[in-house]
Amino acid sequence: MIDRDAAGSLGDHSGGAVELRAAVYSAIENDGVPSWTRRICDFFFTAAILLWLAEGVLRTVPTLGRDVLGTFGMLEFSIGAIFVVEWLLRLWTAPDRYHAGAMSESRARLIYIASPMGWIDAGVPMVYFVGDWLFGLGGPVAEVCELLAVFKLTRYFPGLDLVFSVLRTEVRPLGAALAAMLTLLLLASSGMYYLEREAQPEMFASIPHAMWWGIVTIATVGYGDMAPVTLWGKLAAGVVLLIGIALFAVPAGILANGFAVELKKREFIVTWRLIAKLPLFADLDAAVIASIARLLQPRAMPKDSVVVRKGEPGLAMYFILKGQADVHVEPQTVRLGPGTYFGEMALLMDAPRSATVVATADCELLELGSVEFRRVCAEYPQLKQRVEREAAKRMSAISQADR
Repeated sequence: MIDRDAAGSLGDHSGGAVELRAAVYSAIENDGVPSWTRRICDFFFTAAILLWLAEGVLRTVPTLGRDVLGTFGMLEFSIGAIFVVEWLLRLWTAPDRYHAGAMSESRARLIYIASPMGWIDAGVPMVYFVGDWLFGLGGPVAEVCELLAVFKLTRYFPGLDLVFSVLRTEVRPLGAALAAMLTLLLLASSGMYYLEREAQPEMFASIPHAMWWGIVTIATVGYGDMAPVTLWGKLAAGVVLLIGIALFAVPAGILANGFAVELKKREFIVTWRLIAKLPLFADLDAAVIASIARLLQPRAMPKDSVVVRKGEPGLAMYFILKGQADVHVEPQTVRLGPGTYFGEMALLMDAPRSATVVATADCELLELGSVEFRRVCAEYPQLKQRVEREAAKRMSAISQADR
């Protein structure tokens, strides 16, 4: 049996390991909480990936000398070792990544190993160490697999992740557009083959030969290496060109709409998280926060700018996410920080602004218009009561200061 002291010691060690794992996870993964360790790790891993890719590209230059190739080999070996360590760290912290409360830690790690990024994290160094470096199984396939490290950049460049998210979301309409383009390619290539095979037997020797013409024509590239010479061939080419322009506009519109929807979705998620951290909304249900998030508009105010001015009509109230603002109320000045709000008195009393508010630092605010404010008060009376209590406290403080 294990005595209590030994059990307590084991518990302390276990808790320490969990805390260490959480700290490592916070340093290497984007969990939404900014930190200096995260910035350092992001910079380090991004530099390693870019150097790995640059080495893989430059290695194909035939005029490089042995000394340069030797330096590249040492660099590639070092970065490959970094990738191995990174993969082991991500494997170790997988339970924190997937919040493995209802699942075992081993299951969380298996989920990471089976994920696309898990394959890339493990596959890139494995191809180098196991296939190329250890057994000498190099060649074009190994080089291409090593260049798959470019997908690791999606962790550090949100724009790349956005592209893949849009492609996943719009896969069905894009697939339909691709099917229409392939259908046009087959019909256009077959038709041009039958129209031009006698006039140009070498150029249009078969339908697969004619498909190259179909691709460059539908894509409106028009290299000019293959072109119809018969009257009917030219007429058919003109029709295919016009249809190709219309078909290429379809996926462009699908992607543009997909990007707009995805950006709006991410902006909403960010706003939701920010609202959930505000004390006024901290204990609200997620659905309530989501409905309020749709009513709030982000607003940035530079340092020393006037947010609201005394005597102006009250058109909105504001929540401070970042920065500070001074409320100038005679005979004193009140400083507000992140998590606080102002401008509610004018909305509650339907009166002009009673104070001037100036940003004393670059501020990120959320604006709730007067119409939206009344809607929130009508739908969620508990919020109105909280705002009224806070307004009463502020009015009482101002009255005491006047005395």
